[in-house]
Amino acid sequence: MARPLLTIMLALALLAVTWLREAPAPPNFDNVLTITPLDLPSQRQKGPFTLVGLWQLTSPNMVFGGYSALVRPSPGRLLALSDRGTTLAFSAPGASPGPVVFARVLPVNSPYQRNRDVESAAWHADSGRMWLGIEGRGTLVRMRPGRAAEVVRNMPEWRRWGSNTGPEAMVRLSDGRFVVLCECRSGWFDGVNHPAFVYHGDPAEGAAGQAFDFAGAEGYRPTDMAELPDGRVLVVMRRLVWPAPARFAVKLMLADPDRIAAGKVWTGTELADLGGPWPAEDYEALAIEELGDGQIAAWIMSDENEAVSQRVLLLRLEFSLFDLPPKQKAPG
Repeated sequence: MARPLLTIMLALALLAVTWLREAPAPPNFDNVLTITPLDLPSQRQKGPFTLVGLWQLTSPNMVFGGYSALVRPSPGRLLALSDRGTTLAFSAPGASPGPVVFARVLPVNSPYQRNRDVESAAWHADSGRMWLGIEGRGTLVRMRPGRAAEVVRNMPEWRRWGSNTGPEAMVRLSDGRFVVLCECRSGWFDGVNHPAFVYHGDPAEGAAGQAFDFAGAEGYRPTDMAELPDGRVLVVMRRLVWPAPARFAVKLMLADPDRIAAGKVWTGTELADLGGPWPAEDYEALAIEELGDGQIAAWIMSDENEAVSQRVLLLRLEFSLFDLPPKQKAPG
């Protein structure tokens, strides 16, 4: 057999094994979640971040996994949202034990249930509302307290973002603005810039958006972001390094929404490369917890993509606002 053909066949075989799905199991909808602590690596410091906790999450529930967004609906509780259109509510490690609840984002009879790939979420603690970015349709869903959908709105400005590279990261800022980043690139050969919109009101109510580009790390794509107490945002950037077996590289960046300008490029500052010896997984979900006195915890969760070679991991990073680059004056 010719060497090039043999090489191609071996590569395809490796790819098939890497993305191999688990064998179908009997239907299981039990609200059961196991959170297993893992050993911390010897190197726990990356830039300003210290890895203080590392856990693997497993469950027999058939809708478990695929988590692409994470919010803190109340102290000690985490809510993960998946690309299967489901949610997982559970108590954060170290918090008081509470119920484990799996639920659907949209009812089965919803016309949007078929395209239910939740990739981003924004939470507003004062109102208890949550906004979800749905990939595939380019749809925004606003959830009322109690997590029932009250607004489902197609977003024409997201239509060109592609069926698999949609509104990957979204945040509601404390000043009422919304920022949405696309996982897609601004051009075929552009490895840095990503299309984005800023809304000076609730996009679910039709607030007009202004387009701009977000400049991330070369070759990386934004997967989530969350606001810090000083008004800036922490952005998770992910790059697929190799598909067989799947290996990922992850960076954390800092960006200031006060420096967003319509039609301009919004730049971020790299804070840390979360490479080895930290576990390399597809980290797509981020939530921020204020600890007081400028101390912050960042909860980061991975998407196992239904692949047998990947895991759902939960990381807790701690850092100080005072260790971040100083906030610059916004352009006048």
